[in-house]
Amino acid sequence: MAKPIPCVTCKKIVAPTEHDFPFCSERCKLIDLGKWCSGEYTISTPIYDPEVLDEVARAREHAGLLMQEDELHQSRWKN
Repeated sequence: MAKPIPCVTCKKIVAPTEHDFPFCSERCKLIDLGKWCSGEYTISTPIYDPEVLDEVARAREHAGLLMQEDELHQSRWKN
């Protein structure tokens, strides 16, 4: 079984069975999320894994196709 670790935000000891693990509370989870959203936390190493890059490219292409279809449907309803 995993052993307790310090909360990522406040360093209070948290058991792996806690609801908010690896955080000690909802408050600490939100503080951490805020740091990611504000840019205080970043991923310092770019992703060079070809499989991941291919997956991202496919997702972007799919999103672009969905946007084009949506725009086409919207223009048909306007006319």
